[in-house]
Amino acid sequence: MIRCGKLEPLFRALRRTSFTKSDEERCDRFFAFVAVRPRYNDAVSFVIREYKIEDFDALWRLDQDCFAPGIAYSKPELKSYVRHKGAFTLVAVGAEADALAGFIVVHGGVIGHVITIDVRAEARRGGVGSLLLRAGEERLRTAGSSSVGLETAVDNLAALAFYKRHGYSVIRTWPGYYSNGVDALVLEKELKKES
Repeated sequence: MIRCGKLEPLFRALRRTSFTKSDEERCDRFFAFVAVRPRYNDAVSFVIREYKIEDFDALWRLDQDCFAPGIAYSKPELKSYVRHKGAFTLVAVGAEADALAGFIVVHGGVIGHVITIDVRAEARRGGVGSLLLRAGEERLRTAGSSSVGLETAVDNLAALAFYKRHGYSVIRTWPGYYSNGVDALVLEKELKKES
């Protein structure tokens, strides 16, 4: 993928090329779109920290915002996942303020399991999800997990694309997995030891 800054010489060359008036207008619209388009994962300004008990209500509210009814967790469900033996929860906060940007809940074991990863809408496409997922995977790897699995709704195309970018593969479909009847895709990734 080419970064916007590396396209400048191409833009200048294209502008010197002879176009019709409609070609120039399309080209100008494209340049304007690229110039204002946010850069994916640039300058992540978030830090990952351990979950604290006082975070719980904010995490639950974020989960309600991130997922549809029937997929979002109830308070008792989320509380049981966070408190589960062998589980850990990591929270992403703004580097300059302690504002919650997202969180991940992971259960450890030989095969780790991502229970949920939630990112505030305003923080998406800023690298928060990637930061949380990598931190969770690293914690699992350090604890000796050989792989990690997770589920996502079959109609959550953004999540599916995100996990595929991070090396996850669909291994099966789980019919009626969610309480609203939606099927889940089960994904898995091998956690290779870093050399």
